[in-house]
Amino acid sequence: MAKKSWLERNKKKANAVKKFAALRAELKAKGDYVGLAKLPRNASPVRVVNRCEFSGRRHAFIRKYGISRLTFREAALSGLIPGVIKASW
Repeated sequence: MAKKSWLERNKKKANAVKKFAALRAELKAKGDYVGLAKLPRNASPVRVVNRCEFSGRRHAFIRKYGISRLTFREAALSGLIPGVIKASW
């Protein structure tokens, strides 16, 4: 499990991205890069990290499911993800 401070920091970044999204789009359309530079750093979408919804792990993140590979494996083997079965041949 990731530290709560990391999870809260990521939530704060995501909120800043939402807050400044319209303004960023407007400034980019105008080509006003000086105005973009004056925005907070956390307003940039690239600063938000993909994290597992359950464990908070950031590495081995599966975008389609929104969870890490370890959580995905546990959930798939438990039958919690519809349509996912263990491969055998």
